[in-house]
Amino acid sequence: MLISTFAFACMNATVKYLININAYQIVFFRSIGTLVFTFTYLIKNKIPILGNKRKLLIIRGLVGVTSMTLFFMSIKYLSVGTAVSLRYLAPIFAAVFAIFFLKEKIKPWQWVFFFMAFLGVLILKGFDTELDSYGLILILLSAVFSGLVYVTIRKIGTSNHPVVIVNYFMVIAAIVGGILSIKYWITPSALQTMMLLSLGIFGYFGQVYMTKAFQIASTNQVAPLKYIEVIFTVLFGVFLFAEVYTLFSLLGMALIIFGLVLNTVYKKN
Repeated sequence: MLISTFAFACMNATVKYLININAYQIVFFRSIGTLVFTFTYLIKNKIPILGNKRKLLIIRGLVGVTSMTLFFMSIKYLSVGTAVSLRYLAPIFAAVFAIFFLKEKIKPWQWVFFFMAFLGVLILKGFDTELDSYGLILILLSAVFSGLVYVTIRKIGTSNHPVVIVNYFMVIAAIVGGILSIKYWITPSALQTMMLLSLGIFGYFGQVYMTKAFQIASTNQVAPLKYIEVIFTVLFGVFLFAEVYTLFSLLGMALIIFGLVLNTVYKKN
């Protein structure tokens, strides 16, 4: 899981470095880089690429690319550590959506943990004067759509291989990102091209090692560790981009992560 979180943190830092490239173009290259791995895996293992429940797979792809695009856009307005922390509100929105779409229930203590996480958001917005309001709206919308992704994947169930689901997501993201980036296309330099393609590599290996971690260890042991991504990302922000995090911003991020970790552990017991 540490390898996974580090890979995702590297991807976040790379997006921050590519701040002059529009988000649609970043989505396009992020997708192309991952598709090399997903198509190779599916073909090599003779797994049907089209899969089952195709309407849900397409919906998952569209919702996913919306969330990813909003996240990449938000990084241009927020410190990268703050953006990642706020994106992790997605499980809360997923839990609320699950009430309506999956008929699931939220336990009373979960509401307490959710309130703790949102209190962190209020502290970030209320006391961190550097927090950009537009960036905050973008990342919260990203978290909402990410919550919809979780619910859609639950609806898809185990009828499809995980790589089939990822492949659908990346194909749709490549198409949407490619079309929307035409108007804003910036020809990247050789270094920027390498970094753009590296997004797909970081994203793929982050996903692979996260999956492996869940396969060989219990969810209670592994799930809280995924939030280490925030720590790695904050460190990248400080040392690579000279980002400054106030005491209140760190407190807000800590409350968000702590509330979500408690919810993860409590929900699995």
